[in-house]
Amino acid sequence: MASTTERPQGPRPLSDSSLPGNGQCNEEFPEFCLHDHSGGTQSTAGSHTSTSSPASTTPTTPTYTEHSTPEKTSPASRIRTNSGPSSSSSPSPRTRRDKKELAAARLQRAGSSNFALTRKDSNAAKKNRFRSATGSSPADALAAVEPPHDQGLTRMAFAEQQKWVSVQQKTFTKWLNTKIESRSLEVKDLVTDLSDGVILIHLLECLSNDTLGRYAAKPKLRIQRFENVNLSLDFIKSRSIQLTNIGAEDVVNGNQKIILGLIWTLILRFTISDINEEGMTAKEGLLLWCQRKTACYDEVEVRDFSGSWNDGLAFCALLDIHRPDLIDYDALDKSDHRGNMQMAFDIAHKEIGIPKLLDVEDVCDVAKPDERSLMTYIAYWFHAFSQMEKVENAGRRVEKFVNNMAGAWEMQSAYERRMRELLRQIREQVQTWQQATFQGTYADAKAQANAFSAYKKGKKRDWVAEKSELATLLGNIKTKLGTYRLRPYDPPPELSLETMEKEWTNLSQTEMKRAQLINETIRDIKNALRKSFADKANDFAMALNTMQLAISGLDGDVEDQLHHVRKLSDNLPPLDKYLETIAAVDAKCQEANIEENDFTTYTYDELVYEHGLVKSSVQKKLAFLDNQMVARNMTNLTPIQLEEFESVFRHFDRDDTNSLQELEFSAALASLGLVFSEDEMHDYFMETSKGRDHVTFEQFIRFMVDVTEDQNTADQVFQSFREVADGKPYVTEMDLRHSLVPDEVIDKLIEIIPEHNGPDTAEDRGMPQYDYIAFMEKLISDEKAAGGGGGAANGVLQERTNGAGKLPPKDAKLNGNH
Repeated sequence: MASTTERPQGPRPLSDSSLPGNGQCNEEFPEFCLHDHSGGTQSTAGSHTSTSSPASTTPTTPTYTEHSTPEKTSPASRIRTNSGPSSSSSPSPRTRRDKKELAAARLQRAGSSNFALTRKDSNAAKKNRFRSATGSSPADALAAVEPPHDQGLTRMAFAEQQKWVSVQQKTFTKWLNTKIESRSLEVKDLVTDLSDGVILIHLLECLSNDTLGRYAAKPKLRIQRFENVNLSLDFIKSRSIQLTNIGAEDVVNGNQKIILGLIWTLILRFTISDINEEGMTAKEGLLLWCQRKTACYDEVEVRDFSGSWNDGLAFCALLDIHRPDLIDYDALDKSDHRGNMQMAFDIAHKEIGIPKLLDVEDVCDVAKPDERSLMTYIAYWFHAFSQMEKVENAGRRVEKFVNNMAGAWEMQSAYERRMRELLRQIREQVQTWQQATFQGTYADAKAQANAFSAYKKGKKRDWVAEKSELATLLGNIKTKLGTYRLRPYDPPPELSLETMEKEWTNLSQTEMKRAQLINETIRDIKNALRKSFADKANDFAMALNTMQLAISGLDGDVEDQLHHVRKLSDNLPPLDKYLETIAAVDAKCQEANIEENDFTTYTYDELVYEHGLVKSSVQKKLAFLDNQMVARNMTNLTPIQLEEFESVFRHFDRDDTNSLQELEFSAALASLGLVFSEDEMHDYFMETSKGRDHVTFEQFIRFMVDVTEDQNTADQVFQSFREVADGKPYVTEMDLRHSLVPDEVIDKLIEIIPEHNGPDTAEDRGMPQYDYIAFMEKLISDEKAAGGGGGAANGVLQERTNGAGKLPPKDAKLNGNH
């Protein structure tokens, strides 16, 4: 009796008709089979009916369980059976006793180490989330682990299956993108993007390196999509790839199960099927390869392509065994599963070129990762390291062949090559010397002298040694040929020892002439440099003396003296340029190692010192006279104040430019007791200097006048409040008392200033806080309403109010509301 039940919502399971050999149990991948071999209830992915056993007529909800195949043995079990006396004996533990054992294990990739693989006892059956016993239906398997009438595990099985579907689709999409990357194509959604057959055709052409012929590149009609998909499926079948129950309609309609099965079929054929270890199937061979490579790692036990890879150590072990230069396995934190796996994925991608088909959460965050996705990804590791081994083996064979090559013909070839090169270099050197010219400078002459000296110590000695070795090599060739009774070797006439002797004699004669010419040229250049420096130094010293006498002889009215000094100052730039010319000549003399000069008594250092004295005298005199003119016009300062400000200005004007830079300006104000924040100081500097990078003496004096005068303006009063509050948007009674404000004034201010309700600092919390900003704004508004003309001041106050409200003191932290 058959009963019909509704299928659960969501994608169908991934392992049925989409795989090769559909309609039968997939014995290579039993965990994806949904057929029950017990003769009980049957549940298939391709049917909406379930057949119950005669003992029960109750409809059974299809569930997704793992297929139990107790009769099959894993590759590891086969190795254990072959290598030990009995398959039932307990496996020997895998240990790494020392570094030598690890090094020996790594020789596996060269094929030099064949050993029987042992493994720890595994309770894999206990770790499976869902188990089905032989002779029981999927529903019976659920009943074995859950109380009756509890459908929770069924929903968990379906949810687990959904996770596998998502991981498979993501992994297969990445695999497909790596194959069609060369055509600048990318798949976003595997199900929808393959529905028109275009991507599938591109994939097959990339995999097979063949063309599928004409097709609709931009299909708009449904029939065109069917034609493209049928073209692809026919091509797959022509390559002897069995497709069962896979039709064009499934792909065009976006049947997720069928499409994933089709991609898995292609992965098996083009990525995994060529893996062959000891005649096993592709899956068993890939598993055996993983087990052999990780056998010497205590923490790694590869039993399958699922839970054995959760901790990431198996991937790290594969990296360590093949490329120990990329990872330090012993230093890994074995408990950091996600970190180890992420590091292995990153290294494999960046250093070896293995694409990231999986994400860490696809393996670490699930109890049983998807086997197909893992197999697809691990197959890339197998091919990458296998190709590496092939290249290394080929390199070793080439190296062995080259090292074994020897004989008289090689010695003859070496003699001719070396003799031809030596003769060429000698002739080129002779020709270079014969065509060489001098530029008339000491640097050029010295460079040619140094090159000649380097030739004598380097190239010439190498040639002497090479000449002797070639004569010895020619004798060895003749001796070796004579030993084997072969025809004697006579080098070509242009490469004979006689030709070498003629060229060597010509080289020696040209070399002597070259040395004489260099020495003569250097002597002439040095004498010319001495005379050039002397003429310029004498003229410059006379000009400095004339200017110094003119400065010391100034007298009369301040304005007349200022006029004469400015004329002298105009003569300084030409002197600076002339001194630069003297410096260039002196540098040439220093380069030529000229230590004495009979044409002058001056040195460059003396001229620089005297020039600095004259320049300083002119600048100081000019600054003094300018400041006297400024001081004469400052009638609102007392003589004592003017003297104090001028003294401070002179003290911090360290470069005698009659101006102050920003740091010098700040230090000068601080010495006068005026300390501002860094932002305020910068604003004052830019305002005083009118946007320039320095403040003149006149600007400095005017600033001090503005600061010291009591103007009783709104701006000045607001700034005073802000200084008392240390930049805070409010003021406390303690701030006023620290500023030495009289008690009666404090009491009055407390009465008229409104309380502050904004952010405050931790040290002021709990104290009464007064909003001086609102107080000043009210005063300005009242004054403006009364026609007091406070518009400009109000603008300044508003600007500074905004700043004060936004910029708390550097050492205070405003938080919360008072």
